[in-house]
Amino acid sequence: MSTEMMRTLITTHPLPLLLLLQQLLQPVQFQEVDTDYDLPEDKREEFEEYVEQFFSTGPTRPPTKEKVKRLLLIEPGMPLYHVDYCNSEIMRKNVYYKHRCVAEHYFLLMQYDELQKICYNRFVPCKNGVRKCNRSKGLVEGVYCNLTEAFRIPACKYESFYRKGYVLITCAWQNEMQKLIPHTINDLVEPPEHRSFLSEDGVFVILP
Repeated sequence: MSTEMMRTLITTHPLPLLLLLQQLLQPVQFQEVDTDYDLPEDKREEFEEYVEQFFSTGPTRPPTKEKVKRLLLIEPGMPLYHVDYCNSEIMRKNVYYKHRCVAEHYFLLMQYDELQKICYNRFVPCKNGVRKCNRSKGLVEGVYCNLTEAFRIPACKYESFYRKGYVLITCAWQNEMQKLIPHTINDLVEPPEHRSFLSEDGVFVILP
């Protein structure tokens, strides 16, 4: 395979290619992985993250602004209450952890700067009651994804729940930027008047 063809495959199909490499090279013990490919700037961090997650046994790298934008934030497009929203977006955005399905995930319809400001809001209990989270001051639209089938990519299947509520997030200090940045979405808490769900036949239902 030519170098140019390899670069094209990595640029356009990074996740399927790494899945194939994982199966072909599984018995081999890797000491170092060369990621010095001539990739576009917007693809390089994503590809290096793929390689790190597949071959590293240590902790994942700390969050970055671009990673948060790529994995958590969405633009207007597919209706947020679409029954297949999570399956589509999780596959498109390559949301996973060490080639395993994530048990749950949130997508938020908001700009990064708005999300980052929440890091400086008051603390509230997280949904597990153990940690402290920062809560948004206003309501935010988003989608909650709950894993229903499989545990290894790419067979993950999710149930989608449209939500409009207060975002609970955890934040981490970013040395390069010298500021707090969003780390994880802990919950999207709906006020009683905004409770909703998708029925089994794909109908969006708003509870009274």
